[in-house]
Amino acid sequence: MFFHVDPHNGLPIYDQIARQIKFAVADGILKTRELIPSVRELARELAINPNTIARAYRQLQDDRVLEPVRGAGLEVASGAAERCRNERVKLIRVRLRQVLSEAKHSRLDARELRELVEKELSAIERDRS
Repeated sequence: MFFHVDPHNGLPIYDQIARQIKFAVADGILKTRELIPSVRELARELAINPNTIARAYRQLQDDRVLEPVRGAGLEVASGAAERCRNERVKLIRVRLRQVLSEAKHSRLDARELRELVEKELSAIERDRS
């Protein structure tokens, strides 16, 4: 499918999977009522323990992103896209706040921070082209 796990990025693998699914739902890559891969299928594809996938899926059900479909598996829940977009903004806000706090502790002033952000945004845009 479209998942990628990195055992060295500091986040548990189940959390990486859950976040990627939430971001895919937020972006409309996974749509409401669309079935997601089974635990076995995704575990085989990513070469990781099925219990790790099951844990991510349980978390996503608790977060009302996925819901069970009798005899078919799990599908994207109604209203999940909006919840996932809100969650994504929250996650980005927390990470951004951490980076900004570190920058302020490094004694960078607001002008320098703005310039740095603008340069990095421009670089990302260039890389996408």
